[in-house]
Amino acid sequence: MSGSSTPTGGESLKSPGIELHSIDWVPEHERHGKVSNLGAIWFVGNINLTAMATGVTALSIGAGLIWTLIAATLGALFGTFFMASHSAQGPQLGLPQLVQSRPQFGYIGAAVTVWIFALINYIAYNTSDAILSADAFHTLTGADTSVGYLLAAGAAALIALYGYHWIHKINRLLTFPLLGLMVLLTIAALTDSQLPRGDFEPGPFHADHFMTVFVIAAGFQLGWAPYVSDYSRYLPANVGVRSTFWWTYLSSGLSAIWVFFLGAVLSATAGPSATPVEAVREAGDRLFPGFGWIAVLGLLFGLISVMAINQYGGMMSMISIRDSIKPVKPSRKVRAGAIAVMFLLVWGTAQFVGVERFNAFYGNVLIFLAYLFTPWTAINLIDYFFVRKGRYLIKEIFNPNGVYGRWGWRGNLAYLAALVAMVPFMVTTPFTGFAADALSGVDISIFVGLPVAGLLYLVLCRNLDVAAERQMAIKEGVLPNAH
Repeated sequence: MSGSSTPTGGESLKSPGIELHSIDWVPEHERHGKVSNLGAIWFVGNINLTAMATGVTALSIGAGLIWTLIAATLGALFGTFFMASHSAQGPQLGLPQLVQSRPQFGYIGAAVTVWIFALINYIAYNTSDAILSADAFHTLTGADTSVGYLLAAGAAALIALYGYHWIHKINRLLTFPLLGLMVLLTIAALTDSQLPRGDFEPGPFHADHFMTVFVIAAGFQLGWAPYVSDYSRYLPANVGVRSTFWWTYLSSGLSAIWVFFLGAVLSATAGPSATPVEAVREAGDRLFPGFGWIAVLGLLFGLISVMAINQYGGMMSMISIRDSIKPVKPSRKVRAGAIAVMFLLVWGTAQFVGVERFNAFYGNVLIFLAYLFTPWTAINLIDYFFVRKGRYLIKEIFNPNGVYGRWGWRGNLAYLAALVAMVPFMVTTPFTGFAADALSGVDISIFVGLPVAGLLYLVLCRNLDVAAERQMAIKEGVLPNAH
């Protein structure tokens, strides 16, 4: 191997627990683990206050409880399909998700088109996590919200520094306690005497509200896509695509639907002015005294876990961007520095937004990020499954002057064309496209962006010499002949 971010001869195996790899390739002799481990990380990944806030935000759109639950379920199943498809790439390539974008967008093009948006994704989600973790600490201890954030983010940063293996380990430890907590919270939500029983009547159907909720739920799950394979890339290369897909899809999809359901029902009971923390605390205490405190504490542990995942992903994005400008040698120092920068960026953004503006901030985050990542997910998956069919030149991904080029015009053109095509169909707080306006506010932009990006990229790749790349990949010896 050669290039800016090549493996370092197995040093990570000698590490006293702190991961050494960052954006570099994980060689075969360092691969380990079971595909079933993905079940724990993606189930726990959704059992937290921020994911529950997605249900709260969805209900606030005005579709009514039943239609909100139906739209959120369909949106989660839709978004998780693309997330799980990206997860399946991890064992096959042994690479972080974002680095896999270089063959489509180019060495520098990926940094400009994809990774900056990915960094915004991490900052936005971690800001939401930070605000809710501070609110949870304040509810539990009475401590100032700034203290709560520092404690939660500090714990998350430490987990992110230790990296992949510790993130997996902590999520496995949290799986069964959080599963039990979710069962009790579900009982609390459905037996709460203050839940308006009329809310379970379907009520009138509003297509515009329904589709906005769909986009919110799909966007939440699509938000995992830029870094989902980061947590499957250490699995052995012989782990199948299907098994990786299903362990990710079922665990993440079902937990998302469950937590969106709880968030919406608890919000219907507590009222639109209640924060997610308040809604959980009040419903829990009505089940039995003291359970509200326990429920907030459990969801806070889940939140710290997902904050670690977001800080880890933000670190990978920063290193990827820097590597595209100036080659980076993987090291603990580089990883620690990127995590520290991520910590400060999120702290500053959280201080600016504040808990009182959380709902508006988070709702816009979900919608805009869904728009930004819809074209990327189509291009990346079309390239992997239909154009190059899983055969990539690992050396060339880390070569700024390699066969993938500095600017992948095909990927960038398809991405920008899809965004332009989506704009008329978008429905946001500051802007509604003319096509969406003609459709009475129904947002179908995702269903426009996906085919435009995917099909245009497929057409643009007709003159790509894929056969030559395949032969080079086979000679490189990193990948098998077929996937």
